[in-house]
Amino acid sequence: MHIVLENESQLELPCDYEAIIKRVTDYALEYIKCPYEAQVNVLITDMESICQINKEYRQIDKPTDVLSFPMIDYWQPGDFSHVEEHEESYFDFETKELLLGDIILCSEKVLEQADAYGHSVERELAFLTAHSMLHLFGYDHVTPKEEKEMFSKQEEILQYLGITR
Repeated sequence: MHIVLENESQLELPCDYEAIIKRVTDYALEYIKCPYEAQVNVLITDMESICQINKEYRQIDKPTDVLSFPMIDYWQPGDFSHVEEHEESYFDFETKELLLGDIILCSEKVLEQADAYGHSVERELAFLTAHSMLHLFGYDHVTPKEEKEMFSKQEEILQYLGITR
């Protein structure tokens, strides 16, 4: 897994955020049985920036904790069977890595939600990263059935990694 990580937030997370993000993304790839080396872009930003991005791309004028921008059009969540047919769209020309997409995390929301839910910053960051990775694999939580499946998978990822409340 190749992670392009940029932290533009002025608020420093009180944990080894790079290691947490790497650990969760690596295991998420293994969990979903992705057959390719993959690349993910991760941006850690502030409340104002994520609000602006949320408004621009989702027409929701408020900050959020995490945004996910998948690069792959899945037929079924977690189904990579068609990506080689669209190699020019889904793979990095030089590295041959599968381009999964972008994750944008709000540092202030990570801290707020860790406090509100009574768990560690590490756990909140891992939770949001697992959640976002599942979006990059084509999972969503629009319907109750989708939500149950996706939330079950993100909990399994966190349980395997020993990241609990």
